[in-house]
Amino acid sequence: MAKTVGILTGGGDCPGLNAVIRAVVRSSDAAGWDTVAALEGWRGLVDGNFRDLGPQAVSGILPRGGTIIGTSRTNPFNLDGGVDKALQNFADRGLDALVVIGGEDTLGVAERLYREHSLPVVGVPKTIDNDLSGTDYTFGFDTAVTIATEAIDRLHTTAESHNRVLVCEVMGRHAGWIAAAGGLAGRKAGDAPHLILFPEIRFEREKFLARVRQCVTDHGYCVIVVSEGARYADGKFLAEAGTKDAFGHTQLGGVGPVVANMVREAFGYKFHWAVADYLQRAARHIASKVDVDQAYAVGKAAVQYAVQGRHGVMPAIKRLSSRPYRWKIVPVPLAAVANVEKTVPRHFITADGYGITAACRRYLEPLIGGEDYPPYKAGLPAYARLRGKSVRRRLNTPYLLK
Repeated sequence: MAKTVGILTGGGDCPGLNAVIRAVVRSSDAAGWDTVAALEGWRGLVDGNFRDLGPQAVSGILPRGGTIIGTSRTNPFNLDGGVDKALQNFADRGLDALVVIGGEDTLGVAERLYREHSLPVVGVPKTIDNDLSGTDYTFGFDTAVTIATEAIDRLHTTAESHNRVLVCEVMGRHAGWIAAAGGLAGRKAGDAPHLILFPEIRFEREKFLARVRQCVTDHGYCVIVVSEGARYADGKFLAEAGTKDAFGHTQLGGVGPVVANMVREAFGYKFHWAVADYLQRAARHIASKVDVDQAYAVGKAAVQYAVQGRHGVMPAIKRLSSRPYRWKIVPVPLAAVANVEKTVPRHFITADGYGITAACRRYLEPLIGGEDYPPYKAGLPAYARLRGKSVRRRLNTPYLLK
């Protein structure tokens, strides 16, 4: 009887997820294994909601954004009986290994299930925030870099034309990698963005306002990139929604207007704010080629590890050189990855705390090279649809790992 690998995607979606799914299915098929998806992340494993995936089911999904098997921020350890249900459904469905695609929270669950219950898991690094330890960067981030850079490049012309202060809010709770990427838009002194607000650098209101005023005096306008996780010296976020998610994280949102109104109240400047929001992780039609290539590579490696019986590990991306840009896939233990955030190092941020250094630029620039466009029809991307059906449990036996 053929062995079966399960697959799930957790947390936020991003470009490259379907490339991983396709790589897992095709690589599993080549190894003689079946593939079954747990739908909507850990929730699918807890609820026993599965779908068979074969080569035909994933045909044409490579250029599609998001994840065809759904996602959620479910944490089985925070649900009554959630872990027992997940383990039981794993056994009942006859799975031999589980490929888990996600960021630090999703992989944190995978690592704990492996450590405490010997669940045979292989992690795959995914997050646009690039805050996952153990890997040089994560797929999804490359495209977010491209989008953030292009957004600043587009927005600065309006700010300059109308002599406005323009604030662009980007994602990044504790790590300002996407905000840093916005700095790529400025290639010489005086170019936008003029100020970047990082979670790694505590926000000082008076210092910030003084820099804005000087920028408007010097250039007639000011473009500011702010990470959603920008914080005061006491650690409080500039913008908090007052709620928490399943992993205990404070829900954020609205730091753009907070900063913009701060400037308006201080100086009365004309202002505008924009939020990149889901565009950072949903715009597959301008995904970087690097993103797609690396996503497929980690998916293929994950199956190789599963077939070899190498569990509790994650295929990580290791940079070999920046110029020319070269990389390879290496295995790292999940224990070294889960729940460990990778923030922007201080030497990547200028001494004044408002810009990126040459070292940061050398790290980021290779990631925005090349495009991977989907097919178009009547001026819009023509995406494939998932073909397949949900399946019921095969077995009804107590949890027993094979």
